Amino acid sequence: MKIAVYAIAKNEAQFVERWYESAKEADYLTILDTGSTDNTVTLARDLGIHVERWKFDPWRFDNARNLSLQMVPEDADLCVALDMDEVLVEGWVEHLKAAHADGVTRPRYQYTWSWQSDGTTGLQYGGDKIHARHGYIWKHPVHEVIVPTCVETQGWYNLEIHHHPDQTKSRGQYFPLLELAVSEDRDDDRNAHYLAREYFFHNRFAEAAVEFKRHLALPRAVWAPERAQSMRYLAKCEPELKESWLLRAAGETPERREPWVDLARLYYERSDWTSCYAAATRALRILNKPLEYLCDEDAWGSVPYDLAAIAAYRLGLFAVAVSYGEQASKFSPHDQRLMTNVGFYRLAA
Repeated sequence: MKIAVYAIAKNEAQFVERWYESAKEADYLTILDTGSTDNTVTLARDLGIHVERWKFDPWRFDNARNLSLQMVPEDADLCVALDMDEVLVEGWVEHLKAAHADGVTRPRYQYTWSWQSDGTTGLQYGGDKIHARHGYIWKHPVHEVIVPTCVETQGWYNLEIHHHPDQTKSRGQYFPLLELAVSEDRDDDRNAHYLAREYFFHNRFAEAAVEFKRHLALPRAVWAPERAQSMRYLAKCEPELKESWLLRAAGETPERREPWVDLARLYYERSDWTSCYAAATRALRILNKPLEYLCDEDAWGSVPYDLAAIAAYRLGLFAVAVSYGEQASKFSPHDQRLMTNVGFYRLAA
């Protein structure tokens, strides 16, 4: 079998060598440069990477990625769409060989999108940008996805890709491209959610609320976690209906921690300690963290333990408060407030 790793690039000189070192076991390495003014192209070619250049006007991510895919030789079996700020973790080739032997056309893998300040992993979810050379195209001007034009077979493998981005790069072009993506396909539920979220990030809450509700009304909006996420955002857009939206989110995905933690926070703010304790402990009974981009790190760290401890203390459950407080401190050992609270709980117990 033959493996290709391909990318689009613009002013990525700082990442070229790291990208190459992680991907160099591939049979083919290709980069489509879309207008670099630094030495991205020179560095890549010096490493033996096949580089072509093309400027797109107007710019669309799907057009760029489709052209970069066309650069991959026809005899490649599997292709890895690896952005320049991403790296393949050692051992990836053997996993792709196994996938190919299994007849899998879309190997799935663990993708680490962000990192904590101490270097531990942050947001992780299932990646889907490895695919067979033929039978796939990229779609959407931004937040583009690789879609099958064939009958695909998916399978999960212990392959990992890590993301280490340049935080100084502007993402300003995303907003108009996302509006374009939605105008091109009004029924696409994923981009409806993304556009509503973008309105929210730009403090355009009324527009965000309208688009979140449109997302929820779409017949294709059937993925419960994303529906629940829209409801959680609506709780922020319409604070007078906050409890109602959060209860709907919890009802949509009762198996996810995030809505329950949101409810626990709301009841904490209201000093409704019985409801706060019930919501926080409900969250803590959920033990399996899904490998999805919608997970909030707060929900899987000290926060639900802290809220459960405070509520238990207020309800006179002092020994319970000590237990939850100690667990909160284990997640955030340098948080002085958490350690001080545990001292209060112990005195009361």
